[in-house]
Amino acid sequence: MLSASDNEMLTRVGRGTPMGDLMRQYWLPAVQSAELPDADSDPLRVRLLGEDLIMFRDTRGKIGLLANSCSHRGASLFYGRNEEGGLRCVYHGWKYDITGQCLDMPSEPAESNFKDKIKARAYPCTEKAGMIWAYMGPRETPPEMPHFEWTELPEDQFVVTPALRACNWMQALEGDIDTSHLYFLHGRLNPDDSPALGVYHQDRHPHLEIIHTDYGIVYGASRDEADATTYWRITQFGFPIFTLFPMNDDGGVPGHMWTPLDDTHTLVWTVIWNPTRAKSDWAYSSLGIGRGDRDHLENTTEGLGRWRMRANKANDYLIDRDLQRTKTFTGIPTIPMQDQAMNESMGAIYDRTNEHLGTSDSMVIQVRRRLIRAAAELRDHGTIPPGVDNPEWYDYRSASGTLPKGESWIDGFGDWIYGRSNVVPEVNLRVTER
Repeated sequence: MLSASDNEMLTRVGRGTPMGDLMRQYWLPAVQSAELPDADSDPLRVRLLGEDLIMFRDTRGKIGLLANSCSHRGASLFYGRNEEGGLRCVYHGWKYDITGQCLDMPSEPAESNFKDKIKARAYPCTEKAGMIWAYMGPRETPPEMPHFEWTELPEDQFVVTPALRACNWMQALEGDIDTSHLYFLHGRLNPDDSPALGVYHQDRHPHLEIIHTDYGIVYGASRDEADATTYWRITQFGFPIFTLFPMNDDGGVPGHMWTPLDDTHTLVWTVIWNPTRAKSDWAYSSLGIGRGDRDHLENTTEGLGRWRMRANKANDYLIDRDLQRTKTFTGIPTIPMQDQAMNESMGAIYDRTNEHLGTSDSMVIQVRRRLIRAAAELRDHGTIPPGVDNPEWYDYRSASGTLPKGESWIDGFGDWIYGRSNVVPEVNLRVTER
C-alpha cells in the first residue's frame, strides 16, 4: 500500500503539484487534428492537467492553446471570433495570436501601447501522426517530441482511438502494467469456446521479471506451457504516461497514452501499429477499438464532453449476467469496457492506503516508485525526469510469444522489442487471441 502523502503525490496533476510539474516537462497528446479541421475553424474547449483551455487553428493553420479566460475581464475565449490570424474575445474585442500576445485592443485609444504589454497564458502545440500535442512546461523552447515508431509510419499502418475515463490517470494506467488480471477480467470460461469471448490460459499465476530502463520499466511475464515451452508477455512503461501491452499474432503492437485531463478524468488514447505492413482488420477489431461513433456518445462543447463512452457507470457497462454465468468471467462485452468498469468502480481517485498487494503486483509497485521518485527529485533538486531530453529512447515495442523453457526473454525478443529485427516472434495463438 502507499502512504496517504505518496498517493496524493502520485495522483494530483494541477499546476504546482509535484506530479503536475513532472507531467508539464513532456509533450502530451491533447486532441485529434481532425477536431480542428480547417484554418479559422471553431475554437475547441480543452481540459488538460486541470486547466481549462481553448484550442484554435489560426488563418495560417497553426495551432494555439490559450487560457480559457480573456486577460481583460475573464470572459471565455470559447465564444471568440477566430479571424485573421488570431482569436478575438467577443466581450470587448481583445485579440490574441497563438503565442498569447494581444494583437488588438479596440476598446483602448488608438495611440495606446497597452496591448503590447498583455500576453495571455499560452502553450506551444505541434502536430504529429494526425494528433495535436501540447507542451505545458517551463521551457521557452520545448524539448523534442519523443521518437515513437508509430508516428513515423504511413497512415495505413497505425490507428489511434480516444476514450474518456471518469477516474484518475494512474489507476487507469495501472491496468496496462498488471498482467495477472488478463485471464480473469478478460477471460472466457471454456477453453474450447471462441477466442472472441475472451482469452484463456490454464496458468493464471504469472511469474514477473522486471527490468528498469532509461525510459521507464519493462517486464516479462511467463506462464508454463504443456509442450516444454514458456509463454511470455512483455509489457512496457515509458515516462510519464505511455504503456505498451503485448503484441498481436500478426505483429501489431498495441498500447495506450493516458492523458490526465484533471485529477479525476483521463483521456486514454489507444494506439496500435504494425511496423511491417498495413493494418489488419482482425488485429484492430479484436481489441474492441476503432469503431468510432458506435462506441461514443455524441460530443458536446464542454471540456469533458468529448469521447465519452456509451458503455458507462449509468448502464453498468452493458453487463450481461447470463453471459457471465455461462461464457465469460465478467459478462461485460469488450476489453475496453471491462477495463473501464474496473477503473471507474474504484472511485474517482483510489485510496491506496486501503490496498493489499501481492507478488503479481510488483510491476505496479515499481512504476509507482519511479514516478514518485522522479517527481520528488524534480521538486527538490530540479532533476529533469527520464526521457525529456532523450526522444530516441521511445523507439521500443512490446512482444508476446513462446520460447523454449529456460531461454531468456530478453535474448529471445530483444531484437524485435528494440527494432533490430522485424521478424515477428512466434506466438501461441491459443492463448494470445483477443
